[in-house]
Amino acid sequence: MASSSSYNSPCAACKFLRRKCMPGCIFAPYFPPEEPQKFANVHKIFGASNVTKLLNELPPHQREDAVNSLAYEAEARVRDPVYGCVGAISFLQRQVQRLQKELDAANADLIRFACNEIPTALPVSPGATSVQPMAPPLRQRSVDEFSRGGGIYQTPAFSLPYPLPWNDNSSEGGQGNM
Repeated sequence: MASSSSYNSPCAACKFLRRKCMPGCIFAPYFPPEEPQKFANVHKIFGASNVTKLLNELPPHQREDAVNSLAYEAEARVRDPVYGCVGAISFLQRQVQRLQKELDAANADLIRFACNEIPTALPVSPGATSVQPMAPPLRQRSVDEFSRGGGIYQTPAFSLPYPLPWNDNSSEGGQGNM
């Protein structure tokens, strides 16, 4: 809410709009005088009259969240006029999808390694007539097989216009993978 300094100086909105800040100013609780850029961005993107209409239509308990959303969107639009916060959201969604794929691959490798430790047959319980064999365990890989590309991290099957740091053949006298 408004601080004691807001009674002495106008809120950031009234200062920006060069008008007198009245005691019932709708902007004062949300645009303190210490944050003038917050209102400047919101005004540039949405306009003061639209923000006033929006705040007047909302119940008082929802106004702070609305102002925070407007300020975030306005700052994102100032930084990236074309995509705004949608660009940031898309980037984060792609990053989550990429990390989910990595996590799925790591979990699959863990399951594969855990299957190597399972015995080939179940113990016989009292009263059981036969033992059901389990699938044979997967073959354990050596460190050499991992370094040849049989491990978790593999080089891409397509060629890149630049050498990958882990495929640099400069120590073997070559100039790298170009």
